[in-house]
Amino acid sequence: MPRSALFGRRIHITGSISEDPSIATPAEVLRARDFVKALVLDLLSKGANFVIPVDAEKLRADGQPFCFDWLVWQTIHGNLARRPADAPGPLVIAVKHHKNEAQIPEALRAVWDAMRTSPLVEIRSAAHWNMASKRMEMQAQHGDVLVAIGGGEGVCFLANLYHQAGKPVVPMNFHLGPASTGASRLFDFGMSGSNAQRLFQTEGGTTPQSWLNRIEMYAGKTTADGVRDVLGLLEDLTPPKAFVVRLLNPAHADFNDVQAYFDTVVQPVMAGELGYKLVVVDGNQQFEHARIDEEIFKKLHHSSVVLADITGVRPNCFIELGYALGRCLPTMLLAKQGTEHPFDIASLSGHHWKTTGSAAERRDAFRGHWNAIKNRPPLVPADPLIP
Repeated sequence: MPRSALFGRRIHITGSISEDPSIATPAEVLRARDFVKALVLDLLSKGANFVIPVDAEKLRADGQPFCFDWLVWQTIHGNLARRPADAPGPLVIAVKHHKNEAQIPEALRAVWDAMRTSPLVEIRSAAHWNMASKRMEMQAQHGDVLVAIGGGEGVCFLANLYHQAGKPVVPMNFHLGPASTGASRLFDFGMSGSNAQRLFQTEGGTTPQSWLNRIEMYAGKTTADGVRDVLGLLEDLTPPKAFVVRLLNPAHADFNDVQAYFDTVVQPVMAGELGYKLVVVDGNQQFEHARIDEEIFKKLHHSSVVLADITGVRPNCFIELGYALGRCLPTMLLAKQGTEHPFDIASLSGHHWKTTGSAAERRDAFRGHWNAIKNRPPLVPADPLIP
């Protein structure tokens, strides 16, 4: 049975409900919570992973929690048996700060104590930044897909962080807050003009606009139908993008070697094994922008990783490589064996690939270098005034 497209992808479910029961009615709150629980159960079964904050559990006057974070924690904790045995970890990236331990409700302490000591959970701390924005930056750094439900300005801020990183944002239109903010605002934005494709992009024949219509939680739509539609969209989302910088001139003496290397080595490993979608701007791709330079740099800017092959020593390749390094994107430098590096990048470890040897041997070499540099820090790490 083929694996789900969600296998190993980190889903971040975020949002909150209004304190006013006339805006977020008890029935709608219950519908949203049932949706979140059912969605998490299905995501677990498909081998998905999660990003979840650790925080207090504030309650409305009717006893309903404002947020969904602990509902996600509890659902995962009680249903670990649903997770495929071969699913990659960690199952959860937990994001907290230095005050969170004292804020965890006593009723949820057992859940947290069990999960925090599990090898399935990796804890990331925003240290002494007791600011929601700093924790959101860390959440967006580790998440692959944002699913927004209700909420206010914080949800919009988080959605912008995901968008800037080229990651999909899936807003749900549950009536949990004012229509002018949070996930409702994002949903309405997506429904106007051609904005849906700015929220997310899809692989199949269904357009982002059609998907947004399909996932709408209109009055009377059941939780089961809502979860079915959202899972369909999540499965259809374009995978994380690996932008390709490479020689594209067929008249160049090295073109055939570069083409063969990407066909037999890079594509099978990056797309077939690691789940990235290779993005090449060669004039044959579907154009999303009016100018070719805009097409290149916007797609480069919003990619998850960059594969920069400087075989042929083409000036445009160096411009795009420089942009990737300045953007602090994970960047793998490639070149055909024998290529002379300019001084500035001679010290940046790269993979000098061969035209000889079997495809399996060359894939092993590529894979080994990728594993060595995939978590390499940027050339100029962030240097805040006050860490």
